[in-house]
Amino acid sequence: MTSAGHRREHDLLGDREIPAEAYWGVHTLRAVENFPITGTPIATYPHLINALAAVKEAAARANQDLGLLDTERADAIAAACREIRSGGQLHDQFVVDVIQGGAGTSTNMNANEVIANRALEILGHDKGDYRHLHPNEHVNLSQSTNDVYPTAVNVATIIAVRELLDSMAVLREAFAAKAEEFRDILKMGRTQLQDAVPMTLGQEFSAYAVMLEEDQSRLAEAVLLIHEINLGATAIGTGLNAPKGYAEAARTHLAALTGLPLVTAANLVEATQDCGAFVHLSGVLKRIAVKLSKSCNDLRLLSSGPRAGLAEINLPPVQAGSSIMPGKVNPVIPEVVNQVAFEVIGNDVTITMAAEAGQLQLNAFEPVILHSLSESITHLGAACRTLAERCVAGITANTETLLASVQNSIGLVTALNPHIGYTAATAIAKEALATGRGVAELVLEQGLLPADRLAALLRPEEIAGTGGDLSTV
Repeated sequence: MTSAGHRREHDLLGDREIPAEAYWGVHTLRAVENFPITGTPIATYPHLINALAAVKEAAARANQDLGLLDTERADAIAAACREIRSGGQLHDQFVVDVIQGGAGTSTNMNANEVIANRALEILGHDKGDYRHLHPNEHVNLSQSTNDVYPTAVNVATIIAVRELLDSMAVLREAFAAKAEEFRDILKMGRTQLQDAVPMTLGQEFSAYAVMLEEDQSRLAEAVLLIHEINLGATAIGTGLNAPKGYAEAARTHLAALTGLPLVTAANLVEATQDCGAFVHLSGVLKRIAVKLSKSCNDLRLLSSGPRAGLAEINLPPVQAGSSIMPGKVNPVIPEVVNQVAFEVIGNDVTITMAAEAGQLQLNAFEPVILHSLSESITHLGAACRTLAERCVAGITANTETLLASVQNSIGLVTALNPHIGYTAATAIAKEALATGRGVAELVLEQGLLPADRLAALLRPEEIAGTGGDLSTV
């Protein structure tokens, strides 16, 4: 039955009016009413919507292969799914909140209803005329939320991680470029914020590049676990209501649609309840966040000043820093990356608790795992590109400040320790600190080394292992 501007749909709880133009139906309506939690609809995560459509198309083709779904309905469902996956059509119809009770059932039903109603239109019927094609009986045939939702989350996560890896590569290359640019600029290294031994600014930046490269490898390894799916498990992993051969047929179609090397879990009962792969992946994301934050802490400290701080490097000014202090420029890009890192670390705790809270044959808390993982991956990717393009690419070095710190540091004495002895080196360090005189000057004055030998020992390839020249220090 329909009324002006509406159609009437029925479910377990009774009848409800649905806007006539809506592709979602009664199950989606109740979910929207029940879960006004974040204000973030699942449409915010396009990879998830595309993954859901791919799963539904794969299922339709598998059911067609096995003779459970006629060609006309299978083709209509597949056509609707392709529309969703190409150009974001109908994404605005995925309206349920990303955090929801029910282990993702509301998300699955939102997809079933949107696909069914678009397929009905393709077949020449009105939306809501489920006598011809039904959200549950046809779109959800041989499926359960408990295998559809986790599989879609896996596929969406794999795609998102690939994008994050690309963003990390951009930042790694930016740091590597600065490492090469600064390879001949000498500075003092510091341990525990105290003067240590000389190095080059290039070495400092190369460490940031290597950290990212290592984490790219760890992330690529972690996401391999996400390629294992439980499609065909249905409710608890036993495959109830899915015919023999369905799981492999659906996996084959899904792999072809997505271009991903997906594999069916060896034990579907285990795969349906275990979220360990998400915990592992989140741990790697936390590792990336920790290292990014540490690197940004360094950038903020090294650029502190401009006159009362270290002022060893200059970050590119991107906006005025203060509403009260004229001329002040703050390190806003490293600061925003720090905050993304804090968020990712917090999300890791959420994912850990959600994975732990699962009971018996199903984890009901994958919606918050999806939400937290998606936020971590997306925000880390944006942070990497922002840091690379709006900060690292424009960093310059204050070479005079850096050289002066080397010339005035007692850390040079560490390089001479093997040649003049620990006792003499300690005495030189103490006198240099007390008098403000240079280490090299005192070594020569006390006849501890000849000038040519001292010059050789203070060459950068001896101390820092790269370009520059310390022989005049």
